[in-house]
Amino acid sequence: MRFHYSFFSDNAQQNQSTRFTYIIIIISCMSILLTILLLIISNTFMTFAWYGHLKFTSKPLWMVIIASWGLAFFEYCFQVPANRWGFEHNIDPAKLKILAEAIALVIFIVFARYYFGTPLKWNYIVSFALIFGAVFFAFAFK
Repeated sequence: MRFHYSFFSDNAQQNQSTRFTYIIIIISCMSILLTILLLIISNTFMTFAWYGHLKFTSKPLWMVIIASWGLAFFEYCFQVPANRWGFEHNIDPAKLKILAEAIALVIFIVFARYYFGTPLKWNYIVSFALIFGAVFFAFAFK
């Protein structure tokens, strides 16, 4: 006996139900991915706003504050829609915050490495792993 299943099987009712299930799964994944993409963009702006000025210590503080506010505006242009989109697609606020913090850490690791040349030390890796463990526990259990 040979098992054969096709997405385009003869059983129209089962086929329609299966397609609907796949569409729901794809939409759910796209909602999470869009939220993650917007959070990545917003955290990139915020990391530059908070830490980018450290290379320009000769500039007056008021000047770097204004420049940081300018960058923070763009961060908000992505952060607010990310949170709203995620919330409207059933990601609760606590999960959104935990996800945003984990993304911020990844962005910061890349930023610190390439903008400042900071090496990644073993204790940083352990610390980040523990934080990503928090993300796992936030999303894995109801």
